[in-house]
Amino acid sequence: MSIGIWVDVIGWLGALSVLVAYFMVSLGKWDGKSSSYQGFNLFGGACLILNTIFYRAYPSSLVNLVWVGIAIYTLVSMRKRDQAPGK
Repeated sequence: MSIGIWVDVIGWLGALSVLVAYFMVSLGKWDGKSSSYQGFNLFGGACLILNTIFYRAYPSSLVNLVWVGIAIYTLVSMRKRDQAPGK
């Protein structure tokens, strides 16, 4: 199998992950600050970064890099909050 096929599969998994996260928040099943939501966004964004860099779609790569950065920032903030004394 060629690398292009693998990159396409990774891209589709990323797109599906981001869409599932959005769908679950829209249904009220997940909170926007839940680790599930942020984790799906992190995974999806990372997959989409690989896909868009491979295809040289750099504007989309930048958007997904910011998307991943927001997810990481939120997950780290949540972890710090949960580990704070008195929690």
